[in-house]
Amino acid sequence: MADGVSAIKAGLLCKCPECGQGSVFETHLGLASGCPICGADFSNADSGDGPAFFVMFLIAIIVTPPVLLMQVIFDPPVWLQLGLWGSVSLALAWWLLRPFKSLLFALQWKNQAEEAKWEDR
Repeated sequence: MADGVSAIKAGLLCKCPECGQGSVFETHLGLASGCPICGADFSNADSGDGPAFFVMFLIAIIVTPPVLLMQVIFDPPVWLQLGLWGSVSLALAWWLLRPFKSLLFALQWKNQAEEAKWEDR
């Protein structure tokens, strides 16, 4: 990792963890094969299920209190709760998953934590 490039900043901005400029994504959640600016190879990148776990956990923390508060104060029908908070949860997941995936990839890159091969053990 180049000096001066913060893994956390590069990750949250979805930028290359090596140069801090190129995008790490080719599609909304599909990682690029490499950085278009510095040429860093992303082919070994695999953040696994980590981003999804952290995003689901964060959404549960964010959404649960307002759901319970709304239920206690207004007692809305179940369909309204499901429609409203289901939509909020989906929107939050769509918005948060990309930077979390990029962040975990950048931290993996910085710490050189690529997946070890079974033959090497």
